[in-house]
Amino acid sequence: MRRTGVADLPLHGGHVPPWLFTRMKKLARAIVKVIIAEWGRRELLRRLSDPYWFQALGCVLGYDWHSSGVTTVVTAALREAVDPYEHGVAVCGGKGRKGLMTPREVARAGEIFDLSSSRIVELQRASKLTAKVDSAAIQDGFSIYHHVMIVTGDGAWAVIQQGMRASERVARRYHWLGERVRRFDEEPHTAIVSDAVYSEVLNLVSRDSREARLCICDLVREPPSKLARLLAEITGYLTLDKWLSPKAGSGGRRVLKYLKMPWRINWEALERAYQLQPSNFEEVLEVRGLGAATLRGLALVADLIYGEEPSWKDPAKYSFAFGGKDGVPYPVDAEGMDKAIETLEEAIKLAEAGYKEKLEALKRLRFLLFRSNA
Repeated sequence: MRRTGVADLPLHGGHVPPWLFTRMKKLARAIVKVIIAEWGRRELLRRLSDPYWFQALGCVLGYDWHSSGVTTVVTAALREAVDPYEHGVAVCGGKGRKGLMTPREVARAGEIFDLSSSRIVELQRASKLTAKVDSAAIQDGFSIYHHVMIVTGDGAWAVIQQGMRASERVARRYHWLGERVRRFDEEPHTAIVSDAVYSEVLNLVSRDSREARLCICDLVREPPSKLARLLAEITGYLTLDKWLSPKAGSGGRRVLKYLKMPWRINWEALERAYQLQPSNFEEVLEVRGLGAATLRGLALVADLIYGEEPSWKDPAKYSFAFGGKDGVPYPVDAEGMDKAIETLEEAIKLAEAGYKEKLEALKRLRFLLFRSNA
């Protein structure tokens, strides 16, 4: 995939007041209606998949410009503001249990849009794979707790989901755009915005992990008993939960980075994988029960036994918002900023909202521009 993004945001407690949420829904409905009328439904998906534009939308709607709640509240406002019958767009899923309802709601949207059963299955597969990639294939310490899929009447889609790192009270947002997806298992994040970059993140969808992925595919096609023997060889001199950087006392053997997560192997999932004989890493990710911990174990075997080291580089590259005027952590993305503001400004001018609300929304856009250049 080529257009997706990530944003790290501080966790804020509390609830959005009803008077504000009502106003957010009204303005969101007007903006969505104008974007669809002027640029089409797919352009709406492209905008929502852009973390800059999405953050600007949250600012326009009146929510905190840098809060983790901008994800959950803005998508909740869109969910209630967007009518699949009227707009030809459905917002499925949400926070917590609502996220688990996404496949069922996608099926309902498909019925409304008269999509084929095969297309509905493809959409449900995309929903599950996006969640699996960001929770298991990329192990950055963020637990996914919010998942929304936006579907159009012609079967196009985008996904916005968020993970939480409770120990540091930050959240990270992940954006996906279906029309750019060629494969789910390599370089899915190329427009990444993040407040913090971590030194050691197991990234199995990196281009640099290609050989490790191929090795993992080979491993899961072997009988689980063979994998057990390989793991026993490793644990003879290194326990999986002590996957450490090179250190004295390792007996001269190459010892790898430490992941601050417990390890365990789901042997039933590996037995299912062996029976299914997956042909590629995407199919490995689809195996029920084969999650983050088991993938860590497989990556360890691929590295220590076969010498295929996965990528440990955090795919999050940039700081939140549009950059800094001093070039730290990177220069201001003036083009991206201008594009986000221009589209929203035009939508607001054309939106069916009261004059006062339009004026206040434009003031918030100017505030966002000021903060980005401060």
